[in-house]
Order: sequence, then structure tokens, then C-alpha cells
Amino acid sequence: MTDSPHILPTMPTARQSGCPFDPPKELIEAREQSPISRFPFPDGHQGWLVTGYDLVRSVLADPRFSSRRELMSHHPTIDYGGIEVPPAPPGEFLLMDEPQHSRYRKPLVGKFTVRRMRLLTERVEQITADHLDAMEKAGPTVDLVTAFAKPIPAIVICELLGVPDEDRGFFQDNIDKFLGGEVGDEELMAAYTATQQYLAELVVAKRAHPTDDVLSDLLDSDLTDEELQGMALILLSAGFDTTANMLALGTFALLQNPEQLAALRADPALTDMAVEELLRYLTVAKQFHRVALEDVELGGHTITAGTTVILSLHTANRDPERFSNPHVLDLRRQDGGHLAFSHGIHQCLGQQLARVELRVAFPALLNRFPTLRLAVPAEEVALRPETADIYGVKSLPVTWDV
Repeated sequence: MTDSPHILPTMPTARQSGCPFDPPKELIEAREQSPISRFPFPDGHQGWLVTGYDLVRSVLADPRFSSRRELMSHHPTIDYGGIEVPPAPPGEFLLMDEPQHSRYRKPLVGKFTVRRMRLLTERVEQITADHLDAMEKAGPTVDLVTAFAKPIPAIVICELLGVPDEDRGFFQDNIDKFLGGEVGDEELMAAYTATQQYLAELVVAKRAHPTDDVLSDLLDSDLTDEELQGMALILLSAGFDTTANMLALGTFALLQNPEQLAALRADPALTDMAVEELLRYLTVAKQFHRVALEDVELGGHTITAGTTVILSLHTANRDPERFSNPHVLDLRRQDGGHLAFSHGIHQCLGQQLARVELRVAFPALLNRFPTLRLAVPAEEVALRPETADIYGVKSLPVTWDV
């Protein structure tokens, strides 16, 4: 066993200046030292940080590491003072282990198959075209985040859940507040509470008048209204914020890599590979936490039962032992297998939906505006804080020739 593990003393709270797409340099340096490092949490808990691809992937697939919310009492940048964390509410299966996890995930798996999601392509194309039309009318300078990146996945997930047209503005606004990490605690909790209340009322409305949507399809099961509400919240979290930030940050990355952008414009057949490479390169859902349920040997070290492990997905997806030239955006990359959608039983349920949206939206945007470019210097683009759960840009001013 290794006696003296590498130690990362604190979690970085910012990315290196001029490198908005790379993980913080401290995490890259930790990976260079070792694929697993000791990490002292602010409350004194001695945990671990896993940065290597193979080790991150193995932990994600190992049932000896738990996702249960009530075990997640340690935060990498905040000392919570030993607060007691309650179990996840019914239906919120991302924060549960088996068998509770499968009770909620299994009824949804058939709703998000590759075939079903591809059937949505035509509708995603129409939504995308509508927003490109609106951009063109509003242009030639717009904020791509509000004009394009956010509304497309928001409309798609609202339609899947059966949110009425007239409620979408209210719904999207509250989702954005509690998932975006850009508002104060009081406003965040108000938005979260409003979203929960809305979902509770939506489930009741579906019971009374089912429609053609995912929630209505689940009404014949033994799931309670509270469980359906929790499941809907998970679908929102998985289906909105991540895709919105991939669209905005991905466009930013392409504009900063003109050779790759030109290759994608010149060869539409490159789209699928380009989407996978952008997912790897950006990894907007950058970290997950797990807690060891028993002593586990990992990377030459013993992870004792009850220890919290931080899994650095964005660093794993930049691991040079897994990906050649990992810090280079290469839309023709052949070494796939990224962890942007996680791995194991908690692998992203909506990954095929995200792929459809990204495969439609990127080419449509680039084809509609062949002279698309940043409207401000790259260093002035406002980035989300590194402490946000999902990385991205707050706004992305773009312009084009008319």
C-alpha cells in the first residue's frame, strides 16, 4: 500500500485565466501527481479526490460506494458544521442506492430509449428553427444563452412532462433560478419551492386529465403523487441545465477553435463525433460525490467506510492515460468512452435526449449564421463560478454579418 498519498489541500474555486474550457490547474496538477489524492474537507473530514479516468469509472460502477443523500454531509468548499442531512425525498432517485433507485428509474428507462428520442428529432428541429428565426430578427447581436441555449432544452423537457404552454415562462424562470447557481440562498429556495409546488399541482392535474406525456404515462403504476413529483424534478435537473450549458459553452469553444469550427461546417457527417468530443472536452457536470459503505482498496489506498470521495469527471475526461492530447479539442477524435454522462447505475437517463438536442442545434446555428462570432473579447465572457454544480457561461454575446 502507498504510505504517503498526494494531498490536495483545498478545492480550487476558479479556473486559470485564459483557460475557460480546462479544469482548474490544481486538479490537472493533482492528476499528474496521482490518479487519487487525499482531500481534507473544510469541516475536518479526511476524504479523497479521484482524478484518474480508470479509478473514477470504477467507483461509479462500484455498489460499495453510495449516492445516498443522507451520507453527503461533507462539502468540498463549505463547513456545514456537522448538520444532519435527511434522505432524499421520494422519487429523487439520483440520491439513492439500490433497490430504491431502480424503483424510480426503471419505469422511466423505456421513455428515453435511443429510438424514442430520435423520434423527437423533427420537433427539436422545429423548436431550434423557431429560435434561430427569432435570433435573426433580433440580431445581429444577441445573448446566445437567453436567445438559444436555454429555451430549446426548456421547451423540450416541458413538452415531455406535459407542462401547458401558458406556464412555460414561469416554469423556466424558476428552474433557471434554482439550478443556475447565480442567485442568493433566499431567492434560490423560493424558486425551488415554487417549482416543487408547481410539479405537485401538475401531477394532480395529470391524474384528473391525462395527456400525451411522460408523467401521464406513469399514472397506471403504483407510484404516489409525491414520488412522481420527485421523479419530475430529477428529469428537469437532468434535462435542462446541463444541455443549456453544453449549447452555450460548446458554441464558445467552437468559436475559439476556428479550425475545428470550419471542419464541422464543411462536413455535416462530423456532427455526431463533434458532439461526443464537446461533451468530453467540456464535461459541464464536473464532479460527483460518493461515500464508501465499507473499506475499499482503490488505487493503492484503503478508503475506509464512511469516507467521502470526490469524483472529478472533468479531470478524468482529460486523463492522458485514456485520451491522446486530452487538452486539445479534436472533433475527429477516435478514442471515445468519455464520462460526461457518468457511468454505472446512475448514468444519465436523458443522455440520448441531450444528444438529439445537441446534434440538431449546433449545425443549425452554424449553418444559419456562417459569420457567427463573439461580440466581446473572449476574456470578457462571463463564466459561471467554479462552485456551481454545472459549469458554463452566464451570457454569451454573439454577432454576425447582415
